[in-house]
Order: sequence, then C-alpha cells, then structure tokens
Amino acid sequence: IWLKFAPTRRTVAHIKPRPPTRNLCLSMASKAHGKVVCVLYEDPLVGYPPDYARDTIPEIASYPDGQTAPTPVSPADFKPGALLGCVSGELGLRKFLQDRGVEFVVTCDKDGPDSELEKHLADTEVVISQPFWPAYMTAERIAKAPKLKMCLTAGIGSDHVDLEAACKQNVTVAEVTFCNSISVAEHVVMMILSLVRNYIPSYRQVVAGGWNIADCVSRSYDVEGMHVGTVAAGRIGLAVLRRLKPFDVRLHYFDRRRLPEDVEKELSLTYHSDIESMVKVCDVVTINCPLHPGTEHLFNRELIHKMKRGAYIVNTARGKICDRDAIAKALEDGQLAGYAGDVWFPQPALESHPWRTMPHHAMTPHISGTSLSAQFRYAQGVREILECFYEGRPIRDEYIIAQDGKLAGTGAASYDQGNTTGGSAEAADFKAGRRRDAPAGVGAGAGARLAEQFQGRRRSDGRFLLNWGRDSCPLSARTFRLQSPPAVALCSRAPPTRRIAPRHAEVAHL
Repeated sequence: IWLKFAPTRRTVAHIKPRPPTRNLCLSMASKAHGKVVCVLYEDPLVGYPPDYARDTIPEIASYPDGQTAPTPVSPADFKPGALLGCVSGELGLRKFLQDRGVEFVVTCDKDGPDSELEKHLADTEVVISQPFWPAYMTAERIAKAPKLKMCLTAGIGSDHVDLEAACKQNVTVAEVTFCNSISVAEHVVMMILSLVRNYIPSYRQVVAGGWNIADCVSRSYDVEGMHVGTVAAGRIGLAVLRRLKPFDVRLHYFDRRRLPEDVEKELSLTYHSDIESMVKVCDVVTINCPLHPGTEHLFNRELIHKMKRGAYIVNTARGKICDRDAIAKALEDGQLAGYAGDVWFPQPALESHPWRTMPHHAMTPHISGTSLSAQFRYAQGVREILECFYEGRPIRDEYIIAQDGKLAGTGAASYDQGNTTGGSAEAADFKAGRRRDAPAGVGAGAGARLAEQFQGRRRSDGRFLLNWGRDSCPLSARTFRLQSPPAVALCSRAPPTRRIAPRHAEVAHL
C-alpha cells in the first residue's frame, strides 16, 4: 500500500509502501464498459466502519400498500444494517459493478466547477446521488454529460435533478420509491413530540448539570386533543397519520388526490381541498409533499400568518418548500411556537444558515431517510434498478420519475415538470467555507467545536481509525483509486473520492 500526502500536511500512519501503479488503473479503466459516478456523504468522523449498536435489523419484505421491497437478482455483498450511504460504504456496489466491467467512481465532492463530480460528467452514463447529500444535476451539468443515460436517486425525491432538462435530453430519472417512507414517518412523529413537549431544551438542562423544571415545562404541552394536519397524504403523509391516530389527536390532510372513503373513516380524517383552510385550524402542520415548481416556497410569510399563533411546523419533505427567512422571522416574532425538520436548501447548509440559530427549532442534518435500516433497502433498490439498466429489462414503474422524454410512473403522479435546482450553486460555499476555516491545518475553525483534532487510534481488531474535524474528511483523497495492488491516497482537507477500475480493484483496510 502506498500513501500520498499533501505537502506540509501531517501524516497519520506510515504503512510499508509499494510503488504506485497508476498505469495499471488507467489501462483497466480504458477497457471499462461505461462509467457510474456515485455521490455519497462523508465517512464518520471516528472512522469506517463504525462500531454498530446492533447485530441485525428486521427483515421487511413488503410495504403497507402491498408493494414489495427491492428484489435484486444478485446477492448482496454486504450485511444488512451496515453503513452503506457514505463514501466507504459505496452502497455495496463495488463488486457488482466490477463484475460487469463498469468503471465506478465514488465521491462526496459534488459542488462547484472544480468538483470531482464535474470532472467525470463528460463520459459518465449513470449518476447516483442521495437526497441527504444531493448531487444537483442542473441543466448546465446535464448539458456537460452527453453520454448520461440515467440519474438515479438512492432514496426518494428527485428534485435535485432538473426534470425539465432531463426530459429534453431523454435522460431517465429513477428513485427507490417507498424504501425509506416509513423511516421518514417515524422521524416526523419524533419531531412533533420533541417540539410540543419541549424535549430538546429539557435534555440540554440535564447535560448542563441543571434541574430547573419550570424552565423545562414553560413551553411544554400535550399532543392529545391537538389538530394535526399533513400537506400531502401519500406514502409518508398517510404513514404519519396512521402513527398519530393512537395519540388521540384530530387529524386533517390536504392533497390534490383525496384518500378513499374507508381510509378517511378509519382514521377519522378531515379533508381540505385547499391548504389555507387546513393550516387555519391546525396546531401542528407536517409537510410531506414533493418539491416541484408548484410547491417551491409554498410556506411563505403570507401562508404562515394564516396559521394559528403558536402553531408548529415539521418539514421532512424538502427545505425549499418553506421560505427560509419567513420561517426564522415567524419563530422570532412568536407566530410559530416551533419548527423542526431535517431538510435544508441547498445541502449541505452553510454554517451561516439562519435555521441553525433561530429560536425554538429542532433541526437535524438530513437524516430521516438514511437510517441503517433504510440504507439496506435503498442500496438493494439501486442494485435492482442497475440490474434492469444493464440487462435491458424494464425498471419497475413505481421507480420511474422521468423516461422517454416525459414524466412517467411515480413522477407523473407526484411531480410537475420543471426545475427546482435554482440556487443550488450556493452549496459550493460550504466547501469553500471549510477551506477558509482551516487555513493552517486540520481541526481549525468551526470543525474544532464538532470533533477532536486530526488524530489516529488503533482498534482492538487492528484496524486504524482516523478522526477528523469537520474541516476535513475521513479517508479523504482528491482521487482515491482502488486497484491491484491497492493504492490509497490521503489528503487532510480534500473530499474523499474513490475511483475503482473494473474487476481488478481491492479494498485497502485502514
């Protein structure tokens, strides 16, 4: 193994080197049958793989509407419950694609004209991305990718793709429908309870060593008896309603398609044909609709001020459905009692994003749909879609968002053709901010508050763990090539990228 370090940067470990074999990688890549670029979020700060809390996850064979869980033909190359959504996890696709002679590039460097993603657009056929760390496929990027045949979302929600441009270029857009809908619904219920019961400030009391019960309960209420409404009652929205029913709340919904009468009776639902009539009567509003031109900035100042004073909003759909500044101002003025969610725009959110510091919020990074349980399902779904793609078989209709130059399948029922990627270029400022924060080494700036400075430790199993601050990335490399013999490049602040030559790659264990 050989390690390449940036000049003047501190090294982590010295492993007996072998000469680099770049020519081997290039020659093998030239024989590849196509290229897949996969954009995933960064590795854990404490190294990969993490120490898992559980040994197993429940097996889910089908979803509440009868749709089966992903059913790829090829067996999984990973254990259910493994961390697959980060760069080192590779969605478990490495061997699958190598066996098909496909060049496979995995990176978290997705934003800006100098990003690793941009470097590979000219000859890639498939771009895989996640909603949690989206690769914004704008019209400009699609135009730079003449060989692009498919944009594939590892999860649900394909608003990071300019659907209008994709249709014009006849690019298929697909996602793993329903794979993490229940995961998100559980997150919604958790956030509703956290807001209404004032959980997070109470938790902070304990961490800070305090015990002022009056401070804890001064904004704490019961959910029982409240009016709770969902914007959209699709897979996620309906799952939220079902999970809230036992709390003895009064349930409302707004959707452009009304639910069957027997479902409305079962859950004692009140239907609203327009969103204004629903938000006027609700104490809690949860947003569960897709982002498209018709829902962009739906929750603006005007709509928020039609809500009850002291209402709560929970948004796990997409950040751009809400007007960023209007939400912050409504919390400051007391029009809203709380706001929670895990979706921002763009993603990752800048450190200066007002939702990080606004009062009475319960925001998290975009995590609701990427639990370890959900990761297994959407990794399997990506594999199923790729099997169909490479074998010339039809992709499930429920996985299709756009195909043959028009919205199709789930996309035809859920989206309006158009573009909601405007403003996504701001995400490049997050990467630039990291570099500005750490001009003199690793762990400087905001990252020092989030993690220990760059250091290494060896686990009991002999694997070397790397701890980085937010200002750099674990297993980071401008270009991380896995080949035979294996080669690993480490650089303290460059985003991690893995480029795997087909059929001959080996994983280097650190």
